[in-house]
Amino acid sequence: MPKFLITYHGVLDTPPTEGAREEMTSAFMNWASSVGDNMVDPGSPLAPSRIVTSTGDSLGDTEIGGYTIIQADNLDEAVDAVRSHPFLSRGGTLHVAEAIAP
Repeated sequence: MPKFLITYHGVLDTPPTEGAREEMTSAFMNWASSVGDNMVDPGSPLAPSRIVTSTGDSLGDTEIGGYTIIQADNLDEAVDAVRSHPFLSRGGTLHVAEAIAP
């Protein structure tokens, strides 16, 4: 079954309070539970990143806030699986891309 990388886009202006963080975690766990056996890697939030180019590297704002990996029969099924993701209700967007097997 194909795997899909889901990346999280949209940065919080301020760090969430402990209560908000617990609520976000609970909402995520409920969503992850709904994905069931199709969850490959729940992923994690990502720290600031560096962009590496052939001419050097530069520090930039994090464009990807986190990731998750799921499996699904096809892209449409993977997109359907993330439509109920709680990150969307907080104003974020999700990018769903199929990992192409070698």
